[in-house]
Amino acid sequence: MIGEVLSTKSHKTAKVVRERQYFLRKYERYEKRQTKIKVHNPTCINAKVGDLVRVVESRPLSKTKNFVIVEVLEKK
Repeated sequence: MIGEVLSTKSHKTAKVVRERQYFLRKYERYEKRQTKIKVHNPTCINAKVGDLVRVVESRPLSKTKNFVIVEVLEKK
């Protein structure tokens, strides 16, 4: 899964936004929808706000963190 880093204010945690298209049957059109995910930001990767990152699912790291940043695809 690929997303953009929104926030890195928490310690070793980043908030990543993922955009997707949702089809509305009534209007026969697509709309953009967003999902915000809290992910683990390891010190070896240290992604910054605005970076494009690849995220994978992992074991639960906390109550709300179930994903880890694997690589930074594009730096801002």
